[in-house]
Amino acid sequence: MSQGTFLNRQALYLRPDPARVVVRPFKPATEPRDLNPTDKTRANHIVDRVVALDPEATASQLAEVLENFQGRHRNLLETFEARAAEMEEAFSPHVEFTRVQRQLIGAYFMNEYSFEAAALFNPSIVTHPDQFDVPDGERRFVLSLRSVGEGHVSSLTFRSGTIAANGSVTIDPTARLAAIPKVTKWIARPEGDDVEVSFHPDTDISERVIFPVTEAQSNGIEDARFVEFVEEGRTTYYATFTAYSGRAIRSELIETTDFITFRMAPLRGDAARNKGMALFPRRIDGKFAMIGRQDNENLYLIRSDDLYAWEGGIAFLKPKYPWEFVQIGTCGSPIELEAGWLLLTHGVGPVRKYSIGAVLLDKHDPSKVLARSREPLVRPQPSEREGYVPNVVYTCGAICHNDQIVLPYAISDSYSNFATIKVDALLKTLEG
Repeated sequence: MSQGTFLNRQALYLRPDPARVVVRPFKPATEPRDLNPTDKTRANHIVDRVVALDPEATASQLAEVLENFQGRHRNLLETFEARAAEMEEAFSPHVEFTRVQRQLIGAYFMNEYSFEAAALFNPSIVTHPDQFDVPDGERRFVLSLRSVGEGHVSSLTFRSGTIAANGSVTIDPTARLAAIPKVTKWIARPEGDDVEVSFHPDTDISERVIFPVTEAQSNGIEDARFVEFVEEGRTTYYATFTAYSGRAIRSELIETTDFITFRMAPLRGDAARNKGMALFPRRIDGKFAMIGRQDNENLYLIRSDDLYAWEGGIAFLKPKYPWEFVQIGTCGSPIELEAGWLLLTHGVGPVRKYSIGAVLLDKHDPSKVLARSREPLVRPQPSEREGYVPNVVYTCGAICHNDQIVLPYAISDSYSNFATIKVDALLKTLEG
């Protein structure tokens, strides 16, 4: 069966928008170049220059800042004051600051960042926690996306939308403003910091941007694979993601119940040292289960009693067909069907061309492969080959709705689109 026979691409392109900005803490560059991340001398100089302004000039400068930036961000003065509080070490203990001075000082230690200026890709999709007033047969969803801005720094952003009974997808309008959350808890641990962040509940979900918080994440929160995990009637949304420091990677887990408050913590164990892990949506035989790729080539089934510790694993899927000879990996968490676990995979072939395939796993023992794709389900079309990384289609998670798989996917690491696939037609393409 050809790809066009069962795959319905929807012209619903989510493209990066450089006008979407957040304000982030700014640190002056160090002089001379040393290992100290904060140059206290330069920070003190900036503060001294602000304090030297007379009250009228201080107020005038702050008014000019607000005229330029207030319409682009929520609660900007509060943000400036919070940043000034973080800069206390640069203040002389003998100087009294007015509130206007503190706000202006805070402004000097902030900068705007266009978080999706370069790319908006690698989406995953889960059921929205709020299904109030959704018509029968339809479903609201949350879409997570990897956004990339200046310096190739990746952050996590969101959209919401609705899947109609027939599988057609609509995306809710994107909010004009965007904001990063407040850090509400930080626990330093030997294996890595455990961090909780929260957004204001009145913000639209598309306003919420989770920017790197810890040193391990400093160059990127990459490729979050969200899954709706149900246990004892309680739903928790988990996502494995790759934390990138600029020098090293590690797998981490993000957790939320409402997409307002999020906890992020590193995963431990030899099976968590690589990227591309994906959690099953429920326990299997009393244990958590994960798909991993410890050796950069094959897929492994890993089980654990501890959600944050992963050791060993059984290699159950290896490259077999030409389109996946270089490597295979997960394209999101397994989807539970009557026939078994449907696992979307990516394969890398000649000229580093990425395609999306599928594997059907035994429901009781997911290390048993029942059938797999001989040919890709989705491969780059001529119109989808160009972008930041050409010849790539990729997803971090799909969803089953009625009789269809709703598949958000990225195009050439640049932008995203949706496709739908009839479950029965998909299963017929898989071979034992």
